[in-house]
Amino acid sequence: MGHRVMDEKRISTLQHLVDKFQLEIDDLNTLNTALIHPTFVFENKGLHLEHNQRLEFLGDAVLGLVVGEYLYRNYPHKPEGELTKLRAAVVCETTLAKVARKLGLGDMLLLGHGEELTGGRERPSILADAFEAVIAAIYLETGLDGAKKFIIKQLADEIVEVVNSGFKDYKTMLQELVQKEHEDNVTYTILEESGPDHDKSFVAGVLWKGNLLAKGKGKSKKEAEQQAAAKALELLKGQA
Repeated sequence: MGHRVMDEKRISTLQHLVDKFQLEIDDLNTLNTALIHPTFVFENKGLHLEHNQRLEFLGDAVLGLVVGEYLYRNYPHKPEGELTKLRAAVVCETTLAKVARKLGLGDMLLLGHGEELTGGRERPSILADAFEAVIAAIYLETGLDGAKKFIIKQLADEIVEVVNSGFKDYKTMLQELVQKEHEDNVTYTILEESGPDHDKSFVAGVLWKGNLLAKGKGKSKKEAEQQAAAKALELLKGQA
């Protein structure tokens, strides 16, 4: 039903994205849905629109498979444990949001008024979700090969950067930073757990002196804690 918000300007914007990345997409509806945030749907109930969360779910799975295969084929000497850490670092919210910004996805999002006013177009979680939803749209329209080409084109440099810099243990880095100045250390707690056993999602919080510093999301408790630590590091360094 996404076509109800597709005027000529919207069609032109989406077509530009299709042309820029040479995507073989004729029907723009799925791509349009990938860029509709739930807040827009909530505020425009009469339009009977679908938001991008189901596509984001699918895109997350496609992204994990493509990046996993790429790492498996290109780094044959790395053991499973290291590949898992590398993939987590590549598909983390920070990296995906960075790529989404480069693609200009923030400007293409349909957001609710409140979300727009509070800087939703720049929010890393919204940008990362939009990027995953766009991947799903490309996958549904062009198949796995089309999605693979798009993903690798966008993430190849990020993968090289992650591999070359080595996987950063953000929890250790955060601990070292905090203990330089203070005696109290940070602790972690799992704030949310969702999804079926085979596809669980976790939200972890990093606490310091009883205050929540940051939250992180991941497919395992450890990954969620690492993401929370990475965000806390960014926050603390920004205040320094």
